Amino acid sequence: MKLKMPVSVSDIAALIDAEIVGDPTVKVTYLSEIHKVEAGSLMFVDNEKYYAQSIYSAASAIIIDKVVDCPTEKVLLIVDEPFEAYNKLALHYSPFVPVTATISPTAIIGVNTILEPGVVLGNHVTVGDNCLIRANTVLLDNTKVGNNVIIHANSSIGNDAFYMKKQPDASYKRWHSIGRVIIEDNVEIGACCTIDKGVSGDTIIGEGTKIDNSVHIGHGVCIGKHCLMAAQVGIAGKTIIQDHVTIYGQVGISKSLVVGEGATLLAKAGVPKSIPGGNKEYVGIPAGESRSKFREMVALRQLPDLIKKVNEIYAALFKNKKENKT
Repeated sequence: MKLKMPVSVSDIAALIDAEIVGDPTVKVTYLSEIHKVEAGSLMFVDNEKYYAQSIYSAASAIIIDKVVDCPTEKVLLIVDEPFEAYNKLALHYSPFVPVTATISPTAIIGVNTILEPGVVLGNHVTVGDNCLIRANTVLLDNTKVGNNVIIHANSSIGNDAFYMKKQPDASYKRWHSIGRVIIEDNVEIGACCTIDKGVSGDTIIGEGTKIDNSVHIGHGVCIGKHCLMAAQVGIAGKTIIQDHVTIYGQVGISKSLVVGEGATLLAKAGVPKSIPGGNKEYVGIPAGESRSKFREMVALRQLPDLIKKVNEIYAALFKNKKENKT
């Protein structure tokens, strides 16, 4: 999330009661998660597994739970609970503001755009020109919709990220989401779809993409231009779907992956790792290139007959061996 104006590290430290290691006059412009940082970002890390990734990232300042060696230009803010400190900052700079009217007075609606009965536009929502937002659709805070977009009935866009941190007592605490959903021009979204906003960055639906009914898109997902998605597809957080990808019904895609440009995922495919594009088809669980997967399926169907034949051969050999002994 981009802050309204740059904030000094010393001001940040005062808000979260942090010890500063480095230059306190450095200013930060973004609150960022580890996966989406740039120059001017403030991020947090509380797991040694990610210390190196964080320290040598583009981030200008890092909330961390102990002093570590790092480049001289980096600033560390030392606290006991980095997650709690970051969450406090997220709530401070982007507090929860309930929607108190069906159409927020801060919403912006373009010309020739139709809002059917029951549509809710949250705070600072922008909808472009020539859009059709059908009945009972909800566009939550800071969602941005381009021109010539159709969103069918009962879809909910801009929901909080499903992003939890496990607590010492085995309960879970939600990370306060401060990202947005960006829907580009000429997109169509089916009925009963749910699209989560990013934890700190944006969930993006690229220009010309068409999405069927009952599709779920997780936090921070970036979908390219002119993609097609059939019903009941689920895409987990921070995954990138490149341009011109076709996804058939009931495909499940895991988090933080890349699906390459032009790929086709056939129905019910399960995608646990990144796959290349190149206009290839993928099928199965785990998903693999369709030609080799279909050969595997044919071989598996033949397996019972093969086992039967092998057993018959062994039985015949055993019988002959027994007869020879007598």
